[in-house]
Amino acid sequence: MHRLSPDTDRGALDVEDLLQIILSLVVVWLILEVIEGVLGIVGWILGPLQPLVGLTVIALIVLWLLDRI
Repeated sequence: MHRLSPDTDRGALDVEDLLQIILSLVVVWLILEVIEGVLGIVGWILGPLQPLVGLTVIALIVLWLLDRI
C-alpha cells in the first residue's frame, strides 16, 4: 500500500487494496449474520425458560455471595 501525501489525489488507492477492504467488510458482515442467527435460535429455544434461567442465575449469585457454593 502506498503512503499518501497531503497533495496527492484521493483516487490513489490501488484496486487490490480496495478489494481487500471490501472483502474484509463482507466477511465481517457474514460473521455477524451467523452470530445473530445462532443467538436467535438459542433465544427461541430458551424463550419459555428465560424466567427460570434468570432465577437460577440470581440464586447462584446469592449462594456464591453467602459462601454456600
